[in-house]
Amino acid sequence: MTVDSRPAGQTIGLAVPIPEPYGSELQDWRRSFGDPLADAIPAHITLLPPRVIADADRSGLYEHLDKVASRFAPFRVHLRGTATFLPVSPVVFVALAQGISACERLSDAIRTGPLDVELSFPYHPHVTVAHHVSEEAMDNAFDTLAGYDAGFDVAAFSLYEHGDDGYWRRERDFVLTGEAARV
Repeated sequence: MTVDSRPAGQTIGLAVPIPEPYGSELQDWRRSFGDPLADAIPAHITLLPPRVIADADRSGLYEHLDKVASRFAPFRVHLRGTATFLPVSPVVFVALAQGISACERLSDAIRTGPLDVELSFPYHPHVTVAHHVSEEAMDNAFDTLAGYDAGFDVAAFSLYEHGDDGYWRRERDFVLTGEAARV
């Protein structure tokens, strides 16, 4: 009999959730393009890609994320137009026209301490609307949402957990309580 010596854990991700009505709208669009994960992944801007966290490390993780959130002020995100990661990855996304540097700095701060991790690709904040779909569906997503335009304030980022059923669920928010930079 083989014994699994890995500590019990959970796959998590950290992201900026897309608020309503835009979150449901973008998820509906993703579903319409035939993305098989449209129902399993809420619309979001990734800050930390999926990673397994040992259950024993959970309290230290929360402490780290609370500290990060306390250093950042709320910020504005403006989504506008589409782009793609082709040929590197079969993804069409809605681009950020505002909030890029805030997301980059937040992601960098999150990926320290207990979440110190090297990324497989350079960080680029975006909202996926088509992934692993046909070339025709990718073209349709790119063209259909080329004029997409929405703005919202980000007051928190969220920890998502990946369930045994394959769905990502928002489990905890970390409110941004830092002071805004003075201009």
